[in-house]
Amino acid sequence: MWGELGLNIFPPIDTPNRKMKKVETTIIEKKNPYKYNGEILESTHSSPHSKALLSVDNQRVINNKKVFIESYGCAMNFSDSEIVASILSKEGYNTTQVLEEADLVLVNTCSIRDKAEQTVRKRLEKYNAVKRINPKMKVGVLGCMAERLKSKFLEEEKIVDLVVGPDAYKDLPNLIAEVNEGRSAVNVILSKDETYGDISPVRLNTNGVTAFVSITRGCDNMCTFCVVPFTRGRERSRDPQSILEEISDLWNKGFKEVTLLGQNVDSYLWYGGGLKKDFTKATDMQKATAVDFAVLLDLCAKAYPKMRIRFSTSNPQDMSLDVIRSMAKHQNICNHVHLPVQSGSNRILKEMNRQHTREEYIKLINNIKAILPNCTISQDMICGFPSETEEDHQDTLSLMDVVKYSFGYMYAYSERPGTMAERKLDDDVPFETKKRRLAEVVELQRAHGLIRTEEFLNQTVEVLIEKESKKSVSEWSGRSAQNTVAVFPKEDYKIGDFVNVKINSCTSATLIGEAIGLSENN
Repeated sequence: MWGELGLNIFPPIDTPNRKMKKVETTIIEKKNPYKYNGEILESTHSSPHSKALLSVDNQRVINNKKVFIESYGCAMNFSDSEIVASILSKEGYNTTQVLEEADLVLVNTCSIRDKAEQTVRKRLEKYNAVKRINPKMKVGVLGCMAERLKSKFLEEEKIVDLVVGPDAYKDLPNLIAEVNEGRSAVNVILSKDETYGDISPVRLNTNGVTAFVSITRGCDNMCTFCVVPFTRGRERSRDPQSILEEISDLWNKGFKEVTLLGQNVDSYLWYGGGLKKDFTKATDMQKATAVDFAVLLDLCAKAYPKMRIRFSTSNPQDMSLDVIRSMAKHQNICNHVHLPVQSGSNRILKEMNRQHTREEYIKLINNIKAILPNCTISQDMICGFPSETEEDHQDTLSLMDVVKYSFGYMYAYSERPGTMAERKLDDDVPFETKKRRLAEVVELQRAHGLIRTEEFLNQTVEVLIEKESKKSVSEWSGRSAQNTVAVFPKEDYKIGDFVNVKINSCTSATLIGEAIGLSENN
């Protein structure tokens, strides 16, 4: 998702959150990050770094330090914050929604577009204003901005105490100890094998219904517009057994839906550990017993047949039809694929270093529809990439007409420092032209979105209730298996119920209906 200008007409997805097996707390939500912060967190395990208070029986640790955490950017960042919360819970930290009372303030950052970075900078200014009143408070930057701006943050501007990259969160206790001794601390080293598969995440501000489960880290697809390979490193996958154990833990806690998460889930490949690029060096036994994404989906769906399973994000060049066949085999794998295309022009796709053509992409869409006729497709689109002409732009609009996406993320191109596009291509499309092209893409997507939601009129769809509707306290809101938001009167239903809903009307992004009873999935 790129650009200073952008519109998301993707159905709103509340950030699911995490709980440790032996630790319970709630911390962060995407829309209202600190709604439940400040509750006392009790841990049954201690740490050599922990300064938490011990209870009378000397067996339980009551956390007495406070951490304030904010997250920006993609779902992986929110997932990573759950890992950080887990690590810090063992170090005596409880969360707070009050910035002024925090001992430690962390912001998990995004470098995908300039607007996100500017937002983080404004927040750092706010943190430092508070720090002048509370000098003992420490401020840290996590995530994708860490590596690129570490020197500027620590040495030039002196606005943070510690900088920690996405692969170094286990080093937080040591880094915090350094800071408490009066020294700045930094670790932005990228790892070849870190997946945090051994960390039991703390679910942040959970609704108790949906959760993210991270399965891969990093990306090998060197798209010229993207910073992810430089900020998150090369692709590596998590042990499937640890993934199944995490889903089991969620199921036992009453969760009803998981989203398998990664920069590129279709590249998932477990052959005993290591980078995906090194699979060619694996032994014959490792290759014979390797688990790819289609097999992982099958394993998860079979193990927990009542658990809804989603995944994000896919890449057209890596998606196998075996994945779609796995989806078709299992009722509990949701029929939705988020398949970013970025442009409908072959020339621009080549400039972006996308390893697929327009024709290959359309063929993949047709094959998905042949196997899963009721599968919804959503997109990412960049408007105004360097050298994009009106003809290229019309190619994008015509591709949208062919596919008729259900929803998507659309942005004006924003040049990111360190990317191949920044180094080799001139950002030569005028701002007003980017703006106009983006508006045309958004308008067309709204029209296609309405076409797709109208397909559900007078049909009955299964909806998992996630929350109260934003527009009416008398209605529930949830999503269908096709990832379309649906609202309906509450009656006697509750959050976490699977409800059959008859669709009576719709907007371009929302289904409106009435419940006709609980589904068989409860």
